[in-house]
Amino acid sequence: MFSFCADPASLEGLKWLSCYLTTGKHANLYVATGTVLLLLAITAPTALAFGFGGAMAARSRFAPLSWFGKGYIAIVRGVPDIAFFLFFVIALDQLFEAIRHKIKCPDWDQAIWQGNDFVVCQAAKLPLGNDPQWMHETYGFFLAVLTFAIVFGAFAANVLFGAMRAVPHAQLETAAAYGFSRRQTFWRILVPQMWVYALPGLSNLWMVLTKATPLLFLLGVEDIVYWARELGGTANPRFTDYPHGDWRMWYFLGLMVFYLGLTRISEIYLERLMRRLTHGQATTGGEAQRKAA
Repeated sequence: MFSFCADPASLEGLKWLSCYLTTGKHANLYVATGTVLLLLAITAPTALAFGFGGAMAARSRFAPLSWFGKGYIAIVRGVPDIAFFLFFVIALDQLFEAIRHKIKCPDWDQAIWQGNDFVVCQAAKLPLGNDPQWMHETYGFFLAVLTFAIVFGAFAANVLFGAMRAVPHAQLETAAAYGFSRRQTFWRILVPQMWVYALPGLSNLWMVLTKATPLLFLLGVEDIVYWARELGGTANPRFTDYPHGDWRMWYFLGLMVFYLGLTRISEIYLERLMRRLTHGQATTGGEAQRKAA
C-alpha cells in the first residue's frame, strides 16, 4: 500500500480511492478475477476433450458405447445446469473419499453409507483437516473444473457429434476409394473438416461458459461475484478505515464491463479462427474468401 495511506481519514478524492482499491480485501477480488480466468483456461480444453470423447462414443458402432455417449449427452443436456453443479461436487467428493477409504482403511468394519450419512475413516478425508488452507482451496477449484468440464463437455459432445455428421459423406467415400482405413479416414478427413461446422456451436458454448463462472460460488469457490457483493455492501466505520455506503451497483457495473470485454476479445479471436478454418473449404465462408481473393 502507498505510504500516504497510513492515515485514511486525511485522504480525499483519488488518493482515498487508490488506497481503498489496494486494501487486502480488494486483493482477494483481484485474485478471484485470476481464478475465473484460470478456470476458463483449464475448463475449455478439458470440456472439449470430454466432448470429443462423448461424440466419438455416440457415433461408435459398438452399441453399448454408443448408448453411453448418447446417454451422457441427453442426460446432462436435459437437466438444469445448477442441479448438476450441486450434484457432481457431492458425488465426486464422496467417490474420491470412498476410493481412498478402501485403500487406506482396509480393516474398516463399518458401512460407508449409514442411512443419510457418509462415513469414512479420518485418513480418507479430502482434504485432511490439518492440511493448509491453500490445499482446501486447490481441491475445491479442482472439483469446480471437473464439474464444469463434465457439464459443458456434454454440450460440446452434441455440437461435435452434429459437426461430424455434417461433413459431406462424399469426402469419406472418396477416402475409402483411395484405400484409407476407417481410422485414417476419421483422423485425416473427418476430424480436420468437422471443425468448420463445429466452431459456431462451440463459440456459443464458450460464451455460455464465461457467463456460468459465477456458479463457482455454489461450488465453494469465492469468485468475483462473491467479492463484488461483499465489498460493495455498506461498510461500517466501526469495522473499516474506508467506510462507504451501498456501492454494489458500481461493483456489479465493473463486473459487467469485465464480462463484456472478455466477450468482445473472444468474438475477435473466434472470428479470425473461423476465417482460418474456412479458407479453402467448400463452405459459404470459404466461397466468400475465394471470391474476395
